[in-house]
Amino acid sequence: MMDSKRIFVFDTTLRDGEQSPGASLGVAEKLAIAYQLARLKVDAIEAGFPVSSQAQFDGVQQIAENVRGAKIVALARCIDKDIDAAGEALKKAERPCIHVFVATSKIHLEKKFRKSEDEVLAMALAGIRRARRYCDMVEFSPEDSARTGREFLFRIVEAAIDAGATVINIPDTVGYAIPEHFGGLINE
Repeated sequence: MMDSKRIFVFDTTLRDGEQSPGASLGVAEKLAIAYQLARLKVDAIEAGFPVSSQAQFDGVQQIAENVRGAKIVALARCIDKDIDAAGEALKKAERPCIHVFVATSKIHLEKKFRKSEDEVLAMALAGIRRARRYCDMVEFSPEDSARTGREFLFRIVEAAIDAGATVINIPDTVGYAIPEHFGGLINE
């Protein structure tokens, strides 16, 4: 049984950190950072978003082939080509994980996807199932969770677990929630 008091460190420096203005790392730099993160015993390293560019794919692939100890994670939207790129990049990882996400807030459903909750739920489940073809560890994030209606959020999270997601993230993607609001959401 897992120790419920243990804190797991999921580092996103190599993916989210590169979204900062002026931040651009080459494959060798990413690999050097990943080695240091593994040496520090970080539990999971989100190495990149392989479908976004050849450089991202190459970085994830090199980290997956060379870094041991930490779970190596590749980010993918719940889109077949994203998941396939992530799976291919992680092929030689010791502990591969695909982190799939889909936007779930009402504003995203209406403006970004122009889809219903049921259609987005189907996208999420298909994405999780496809990712499970590549690896046993699959993380799922309902993007913009803080602005997602509670009923739909709980429904998609439960369905994601049933579909095989091994980790559920509840991201406040746009920084909308105040600590009390977010704490209440997690408590529920």
